[in-house]
Amino acid sequence: MNAIIIDDERLARNELKRLLEEFPRINVVAEAANANEAIELIEMHQPDLLFLDIQMPGKNGFELLEVLEDKVPEVIFTTAYDEYALKAFEYNALDYLMKPIDSIRLAEAILKVEEELKKSAQTKSQAELSQDYLTENDQVFVKDGEKCWFVKLGKVRLFESMGNYVRLHFEDQKPMILKSLNSLEERLDPKNYFRANRKHIINLQWVDKIEPWFSGGLLVTLKNGDKNNNIEKIEISRRQAIKFKDLMSL
Repeated sequence: MNAIIIDDERLARNELKRLLEEFPRINVVAEAANANEAIELIEMHQPDLLFLDIQMPGKNGFELLEVLEDKVPEVIFTTAYDEYALKAFEYNALDYLMKPIDSIRLAEAILKVEEELKKSAQTKSQAELSQDYLTENDQVFVKDGEKCWFVKLGKVRLFESMGNYVRLHFEDQKPMILKSLNSLEERLDPKNYFRANRKHIINLQWVDKIEPWFSGGLLVTLKNGDKNNNIEKIEISRRQAIKFKDLMSL
């Protein structure tokens, strides 16, 4: 499992590397002292895992994740501050380790990563074997609390990541299911569903308007399927915008 350590404190990076010597399955391929260094290294190495500090000069850890495109590696936050824990899990972090890092807690966090990567690999393998995507004509059962729906996927205009959950947007309903956006993406037919950015998958049949956006991205307006007339605008990241144009062009 390839990992990158991102922390502005050299001593903290060295200490984490020392602790990780007890885990030979973790291969630290690079380390970065700030977000800008990290972006280039992530692009170069495509790691499975980030050990990510939060407070750093320039972009903080959360801002780094915001600018990453395509699939984001698994993330374990490492920080001296406990007030960011809730926000960390909104960014799909698998764990949140307080400095100084305890070796037992580190082992628990690594186990979580291994389990998540194993589940993701199994899902991908099953999808590759069957090539059986869920299409707009499939109906799925959705349960959120005491409410249940049996909804046709074609009616779901937007899938939105909410930490370890995904919120489905259809009609004026917005239930959540316990599933990661990455695993859901692997199940959905790419002819109909497009990964717009780190947090959203859109149903291409619901695209109403497309506008140029910042830094080479696009801004998509979805057809209004909400009885409350709430307009949904989704940003397509720069890299995904290139794929989107190729997909939708003649």
